[in-house]
Amino acid sequence: MTEIIPLQIKLTSNPTFVAEIELTLEGQPKLFLLDTGAATSLKQGGGGNFKNLQEARARLYILTPLTLLLVLLMIYAAFRSVPQTLLIFSGVPLALVGGVLGLLLNDLPFSISAGVGFIALSGIAVLNGVVLVNYFNDLSKNGISKEELVVKGAMIRLRPVLMTALVDIFGFLPMMLSTGVGSEVQRPLASVVIGGVVSSTLLTLLVLPVAYSFFKIHQANKEKI
Repeated sequence: MTEIIPLQIKLTSNPTFVAEIELTLEGQPKLFLLDTGAATSLKQGGGGNFKNLQEARARLYILTPLTLLLVLLMIYAAFRSVPQTLLIFSGVPLALVGGVLGLLLNDLPFSISAGVGFIALSGIAVLNGVVLVNYFNDLSKNGISKEELVVKGAMIRLRPVLMTALVDIFGFLPMMLSTGVGSEVQRPLASVVIGGVVSSTLLTLLVLPVAYSFFKIHQANKEKI
């Protein structure tokens, strides 16, 4: 009769290191001889925080695309224009790049809290784009030229966009600099949000007005045809 004895070994709290250990043990013999001479079956696997991380990451792979798709549909429902929807949604990739850079500069690994930060970034980046493009559309209805529209709209909406960015940055800055209990959860989230807010703000104030002007030029040429 074979008796299965569960063995639990605590190695580290670093998920990357635990994954490397599991990869190393994969394919190794599962039977070991104890001092009694009886063959014992060893079942390897992660547990504790690492297991929770794996389960949460699997859910995150499903929720993140659904969230981005929902954001895209909400933008389209508000503007009823595919080009303008894509123009506003273009702020999301640059915000994600800023979030990744925030993790790299702080030498932090990807975690569930960082994933939540990336989801929050999509909303912040889209919000800035909606504010600017909506104001551009209002100015366009008043018959203002494309060049004046872009310059005037960006200058007038500069304050609300910067205020949103600064509030986010200063609000998350203490979390990013924290070193006490819970900092392993707070720092990745804050680093992602701060890095993404900086990059998305640059997009909103510099790239988005230029892209909108090209959109209006293309729209005008299409109407002439």
